[in-house]
Formats: sequence, C-alpha cells, structure tokens
Amino acid sequence: MAEEAILEPDLPIIDPHHHLWDLRPLIGAFSEPRHPFLETLTHSAYYTFDQLLADARGGHNVVGTVFMECGAFYRAGADPAMKPVGEVEYVGGVAAQGASGLYGNFRPCAAIIGHADLMLGDGARPVLEALTAAGNGRFRGIRHQAAWDADPALLGPAFHIPAHVYLSDQFRLGFRHLRELGLTFDAWLLEPQLGDLLDLARAFPDQPICLDHCGSPLGTASYHGKLHERFDIWRENIRTIAQCPNVTIKLGGLAMAFCGLPEQGPMAGLSSETLAGMWRPYIETCIEAFGPDRAMFESNYPVDKWGASYNTLWNTFKRLAQGASDVEKRALFAGTAARLYGIEELLT
Repeated sequence: MAEEAILEPDLPIIDPHHHLWDLRPLIGAFSEPRHPFLETLTHSAYYTFDQLLADARGGHNVVGTVFMECGAFYRAGADPAMKPVGEVEYVGGVAAQGASGLYGNFRPCAAIIGHADLMLGDGARPVLEALTAAGNGRFRGIRHQAAWDADPALLGPAFHIPAHVYLSDQFRLGFRHLRELGLTFDAWLLEPQLGDLLDLARAFPDQPICLDHCGSPLGTASYHGKLHERFDIWRENIRTIAQCPNVTIKLGGLAMAFCGLPEQGPMAGLSSETLAGMWRPYIETCIEAFGPDRAMFESNYPVDKWGASYNTLWNTFKRLAQGASDVEKRALFAGTAARLYGIEELLT
C-alpha cells in the first residue's frame, strides 16, 4: 500500500513513547513456533537512531521524542540492579546527537524513561540516583512493567513477570522513592489488571503516573473474539482510573499484536481511515475520561509497526482528533507530554 499524504503537516508533535534497541540476540533465543508478539519483534528487531530519524522526519512535524525503557544496551558485567543504567547512558548519546542541531529542530530522546527494579524496595533508591546521574539532565522517571495473564499464550515466553506486581508491599517500598526524587512512573499492564493500577494510584495520590497504551485491551489467545464483550469492563476501569488526578494516559499501543486491532501484521497496510474506525471507541473513551490535558498520542514504535507505518499511525491519530479544538490538539499531540516529562522548551 502506498504511503498516505500527511494530514495537518504543521501540527507540532512530541512522540512520548518509542524505543531504541537491538533485540536480535533475544529473539534468537526463542524456538519455533513463533508467538505473535515475538513475530512483531522479529520485524522490528533492530530500531536505531537512524530509523527513528527517518520515521520522525518522514512528513509529520515531530519536534521531539521521549525514549521509553525496553531492556536494551544494559551494562555488561555490572551488578544486576545497576545494569539498566547502561540503557540511559546509551540513549543520552542519541539525545546529544539531536541536541547538536545537526538534524534541525528535531530533538530525539529529549526526555528519557529508564528502568529500575522497584522490587528491590529501599534498594531501588541508589539505582534511581545512578539513573538520574547518567541522564545528564534528561532522565525523568522509570517504567516497571507488570503485564501478566494467566494464559501463557497471550504474551509468550518473552515475559516472566509475576502477577500483581503493583500490589506488592516490596514494590511499593521502592515506588515511594520516585516522588521523593521528583520522578515520574510509566505503568504498563493489561486490561484485566487495571484494578491493580487503580489501587496503586489511590495509594500514592501525589505520584505522577502515566498509563501506557490505553490500558492494553486484549484480542488474541484466550481473549480472541472478546474485545466487544470486554469493552464495557475496560471502559468502566478507564473512567474510574481517570478520577485519580495523578494519572495521565497514552493514546496508542493498539496496533500491538496481542490487542488484535488489527489482527494482521506486520504493517498491515490498512489505511488511517480504517484504523481510526477500529480504534475510535477506545481513543474517544480515554479522551472523554481524562481530558486532553491528561492524554497524549504515542507511536509506541517500533512495536506498533505491526499494524501501521509511522506516517499512517499519526494520520490515524489526526483523524481521531478532527473534532478537537486547536488548543485541545496542541495538548493531545505535544502539550501534555511536554508538561509531564518536563520538556516544554520544545514548544517555544
């Protein structure tokens, strides 16, 4: 399918969620048959700064990005707790490339979200401090994933996270250090787990939390064919979480393989008009619940490459925001991300 013409090419965008990685050694560790999510990664196993640059400067007005941790470029030979510092060091170099002005006004990785194992409890604090130091002023917070399901076929062998991480007392011992250090928290878990995030957000009302990927509705494995059936459950949870003023939400991640929106891949070739029709109930629910000032569109690239090219993805979001005012669009496409991650200077 030919690339679409860019809609609203002058609209400033801060992409608040993308990765940089080399997952080829990881993918090679898993045997056949391929799990759909691993198949997603196979087609995006190596996502470099050059690839990000090509995507972000492909027609949309992407002025900057936020890097999201993905377990890449960890320090070899370091204490296990400190290995993630290597990822922030690597991404800091990419950010410095962009800050040089060599690529015009584009500022990649202007904010960096790393990872620290909060199950270390109080032992997480020195890791958070090391990440902050490594970030050279760009480190903003962490993500600690909690995606889990009783059906092992859903996520596949790449995920070994136990159930109910966010409810763990040990996790919360580590979590409390985020607020003390002025750091944000990105949460990734699946639709049936949304109650865990609600409990966490209520327990720490002063901690800024961002819920990734619309809360990850599910449409594969044992959830195949159940998106419609579970929509009301998802919507009620989203509306309840939105009552917590410390939570924002990322509008995206729906092109991941296990969402089933679409089931085809990779880069299914569907038009932005088709994808907008498929995603509208989820995106509109999130915006209505959180409001534009607490919601932001995200690429989740290269993972969402499964269902859409970078240009088609942002065209889809622009179609979904057609009824929004100019002020609301500015928030959804850049302002909310700039405020949450402390990179307002990109919009001046």
